[in-house]
Amino acid sequence: MVDITTPEKRSSMMSGIKSKNTRSELLIRKGLHRMGFRYQLHRKDLPGKPDLVFPKHHSVVFINGCFWHAHGCHIFKWPSTRVEFWKEKIGANKIRDERNIQACITMGWKVLVIWECALKGKFHRNPNEVIHTTANWLLYDSQSAEIKGKM
Repeated sequence: MVDITTPEKRSSMMSGIKSKNTRSELLIRKGLHRMGFRYQLHRKDLPGKPDLVFPKHHSVVFINGCFWHAHGCHIFKWPSTRVEFWKEKIGANKIRDERNIQACITMGWKVLVIWECALKGKFHRNPNEVIHTTANWLLYDSQSAEIKGKM
């Protein structure tokens, strides 16, 4: 399939994609804050600069986009143009994610990954369910986990 936009327009579109303060991230942050949880954002001293850091609970949360992190859900589709470029780029993201998660665990942090498909797409969950699941994980679970869309 041929790209129907100019390279300049495509570059402009891609540069507009945010990596911080995404709609999903803000939704989770606001919901947890309303429940009384306090957190730090994007701490540079932790591997992968987690989206949310809960020092009191010694927990970190990564909120990952399904495309950029190659989640195996209905949202993720390999691009049909520049296939090798995208496989290399997204593959490197996956490897970096695994390395960062393992490093956080090794440092004694528990890790939660919330996938974009949990909050949007045809198999999304109720946002309050995701927020409450995250809160329960912070308070009670001792293991690392992930939240994804319903399958």
